[in-house]
Amino acid sequence: MTMPEGDTIHRAASALRTALAGRPMLRFDAPRLVGPVPQAGRIVERVESHGKHLEIEWDNAMVLHTHMRMSGSWHLYRRGERWRKPYEQMRAAIETEEWVAVCFNAPLVETYRQPDRRRHPGMGRLGPDLCKPETDLGVVVNLLLSYPDSDARLAEVLLDQRVMCGVGNVYRCEVLWATGLSPFAPVGSLTERDAIRIVNTAASQLRANLSQASRVTTTEVKGGLAVYGRIGQRCARCSDSIEMRRLGEQNRMLYWCPGCQTHLDPRVDVAADATPTMDPHPAAQRFLADLPWNRHVG
Repeated sequence: MTMPEGDTIHRAASALRTALAGRPMLRFDAPRLVGPVPQAGRIVERVESHGKHLEIEWDNAMVLHTHMRMSGSWHLYRRGERWRKPYEQMRAAIETEEWVAVCFNAPLVETYRQPDRRRHPGMGRLGPDLCKPETDLGVVVNLLLSYPDSDARLAEVLLDQRVMCGVGNVYRCEVLWATGLSPFAPVGSLTERDAIRIVNTAASQLRANLSQASRVTTTEVKGGLAVYGRIGQRCARCSDSIEMRRLGEQNRMLYWCPGCQTHLDPRVDVAADATPTMDPHPAAQRFLADLPWNRHVG
């Protein structure tokens, strides 16, 4: 199953915006909704995505907030059209005269009033959305370089929506491969040049996939992805074997190439700094001196 990323949700928001904005809602249904129920007759004024968050706002400042995480998705159907998923997986449905927008399997479906947004406990401060062309990438670079936990691993920081929105598990793996950075690099070890490369690469990959359903981050590999989902296969850049391990609090699957993603890898740095020392014991020195290739040195 393809997991939702920022580009997928951005496309969903665009489709929902076209179908719903400016139109009165005939019916709203959300069996597991947390918060007040939006009332029929209200006009949809805004549909926005922020990473894996999608918000729909009505003309009375009521906001529906859905968080896709790894399982959620929004579908758009003509009224009367058969749904592609069963009713039991429906988490929210918005019906207008022509369209039905349905959210399936989203773990978080809640409503709140717009004036309370900054006090809303589930949202917090979201970082800039890399899918949007007007986003100031310099702000994202600064957020990355000023990350409060300098020891946090880069692979985990890239999923922190407070730094940047839009990068999910697929893109974090692909961005790190494209930049040659170790996923285990402490974020505090990044130079400004490293941070700029990460942000520019992530924004380029996301925006390049906004108008297509299949994600393509490289043309060097059949299928369009360099490392994600390719455990045990050869790396297109160095021919080493791609590895996978679960990482972080959410135990997400991380794919990377240990052969060429070595920049800022703390394990590689330790190995490189370790210099062999001669055993100081006299017997060891005598043994080494008696080796045939050492007898005439001096």
